[in-house]
Amino acid sequence: MMMPERSGSQLYEALRTRYPRLRVLYMSGYTENAIVDHDILSSGAPFIQKPFTVEMLGKMVRFVLDG
Repeated sequence: MMMPERSGSQLYEALRTRYPRLRVLYMSGYTENAIVDHDILSSGAPFIQKPFTVEMLGKMVRFVLDG
């Protein structure tokens, strides 16, 4: 989510215009509430909080791809 120059959601929006079927899974060490409260991510966006297990990552990737 937090990167130099722009946020992950800003990068996604820029790429989505070129790749309209692009899927995204956001990840961060910050809580989802903290990210939403600071307007970095919209509520309900696919998100996984660090640390996570391989199983949790697999489930979230499948959720995003099936979405």
